[in-house]
Amino acid sequence: MKLAIFDLDHTLLAGDSDYAWGNFLVDKGVVDAEYYRQKNDEFYQQYQAKTLDILAYQTFVLAPLTTLSSVKREQLHNNFIAEVISPLRQEKADQLIAKHHDNGDTLLVITATNRFIAAPIVKMMGIPNLLATDPEVIDDVFTGHIVGIPCFQGGKITRLEQWLLEQKNTYQRVFTHTTFYSDSINDAPLLEYVDTAIAVDPDEKLSALANEKQWPIISLK
Repeated sequence: MKLAIFDLDHTLLAGDSDYAWGNFLVDKGVVDAEYYRQKNDEFYQQYQAKTLDILAYQTFVLAPLTTLSSVKREQLHNNFIAEVISPLRQEKADQLIAKHHDNGDTLLVITATNRFIAAPIVKMMGIPNLLATDPEVIDDVFTGHIVGIPCFQGGKITRLEQWLLEQKNTYQRVFTHTTFYSDSINDAPLLEYVDTAIAVDPDEKLSALANEKQWPIISLK
């Protein structure tokens, strides 16, 4: 069995769903516009520079969800999908997903984006498996904290190994080959971990690493 793993933002999507969600909340008047847009920009720049404090960022991005009812959260996310995410879908990405599906590969998205944002997007793309940063939810209320290991940088390897062990023990699935597609230098640990690493429209640092490692570089734009 073969496993095809995809990063989400700037890989399958032509944009960053996490960052776009922040701007969406600003546009909808859910958060204080000046403060939230400034902090959202700062965290995004830190992510690009590989200096992001993932716990501080998750505290920031989850805070608005603690004040929203489940109905309001669902309504906002449905509008977010229609207005923001759908235009970011890429035909070549959909074709790549279909190719792996037709080959009988198991498909998995692994993303630092929290599950609330990512899960409906991944489901829309027809990918059945997702590893994401998991918000803590108690009695349908977001606490503003996360549970478990953030699905970020080296944490992606830990989360993947846990998932692979579960697949083996629960479903008797053992994968003979793993492929990972990503755009970001933040994913260098997992790219070096898998059998086949493929850089997708890579950032400058990942492009240099891909050339050094002789990893394939492709574009889904």
